[in-house]
Amino acid sequence: MATSSPPLPSGHRSAGKASPGKSGSGKTLDALNFFLADVRDGLGPYLAIYLLAVRGPQHGWNEATVGLVLTIAGIVGLLAQTPAGGLIDRSRNKPRIVMVAALLVTLSSLSLPVVSGFTAVAVTQSIAAVAGAVFAPAISAITLGLVGPKLFAKRVGRNEAFNHAGNAVSAALAGALAWKFGPVVVFWLMAGLTVASIFTASRIRNKDIDNAVARGLDCEPDKGCDEPSAWKTLVENRPLMVFAAIAFLFHLANAAMLTSVSQLLAKTVGKDQATSLTAACIVAAQLVMVPVAIFVGRHTERLGTKPIFLAAFGFLALRGALYTVSNDPWWLVGVQALDGVGAGIFGALFPVVIADLTEGSGRFNVSQGAVATTQGLGAALSASLAGSIIVWAGYGASFLTLASIAGAGFLLYLFAMPETKKGKV
Repeated sequence: MATSSPPLPSGHRSAGKASPGKSGSGKTLDALNFFLADVRDGLGPYLAIYLLAVRGPQHGWNEATVGLVLTIAGIVGLLAQTPAGGLIDRSRNKPRIVMVAALLVTLSSLSLPVVSGFTAVAVTQSIAAVAGAVFAPAISAITLGLVGPKLFAKRVGRNEAFNHAGNAVSAALAGALAWKFGPVVVFWLMAGLTVASIFTASRIRNKDIDNAVARGLDCEPDKGCDEPSAWKTLVENRPLMVFAAIAFLFHLANAAMLTSVSQLLAKTVGKDQATSLTAACIVAAQLVMVPVAIFVGRHTERLGTKPIFLAAFGFLALRGALYTVSNDPWWLVGVQALDGVGAGIFGALFPVVIADLTEGSGRFNVSQGAVATTQGLGAALSASLAGSIIVWAGYGASFLTLASIAGAGFLLYLFAMPETKKGKV
């Protein structure tokens, strides 16, 4: 952490350093990212396995209907993204918001074994999606408010590393326990991790979070700063709009890949082995994401954001194409490890790019929410797109379509997106 320096004039904040006494909160933030990893995205690919393999055609579920319920929940969640960012911008107790959101996501997911019917499942998953919209801006804001912008990229890389480590551990536990207890074990694992997440969030000292810095302001609005207009800040920022389109394409290509693989596994090896193999897919990717996130956090200031982001799109396109080579379960697990590069880079750089593009505006978190809305739209449409193509033309055609979308994202970033790090070309 940076050493302390003389205080700034009243009403201003030190935006480039962490305040004394925050190391304890930093360690708690490590633990929060670890435990929250399996909570923040809800059931994820396990939902597809549960609906397809446990409920199955006898209850009216196939790849297309699974994709539709994921799309509905995704659209509801994306509509909540920008309001969630605005809520975090205005909040004076961000850890408490994280605790409430974690509880809502888990209660919605735990209700799934006792609810029936398409509408009930869509409602519960939509509630989880709304609550889940809070996590990304809240964690980023807490981080920025603790360490300041100069240390933000490095700290985000550390956040992502602990997040991926948590995903790897929870997926490994789910895979091992599913052999004995079946797919239902993921519900109870999520419940346990939620308890740990809530306890850990309660240990972050709210007084250590600088709320002005956490939203990208140099001072508080009630101490001499003008309150910026949310949408004016966004609409007038052309690079931010381009980045929103890029985030849309990345998730349109990426979101359905693991879900499609899990459904393919359920058809070829059965529901119990599919749950364990899906867990193996997650573990493989998360183990790669940990060093990738650390590398990105340490070298973004030197290398710049653009070349690293282009590598993410390249690996995403390659992954989609390689899925078509073989249906062998362990080949699919191996290919899924490439997600550790693409998604690992995206997760580590997403808040960094937005922080660069909105520096000084005071709209960091609402901008995250707005871009996450387009990102969520891409993820929501991805499920329906892939599910429909699978039903009509098969898994191979679906994977190649997703790979082509990733290629389009690569070209857009290459030709339309500027470098956000000063002094980089």
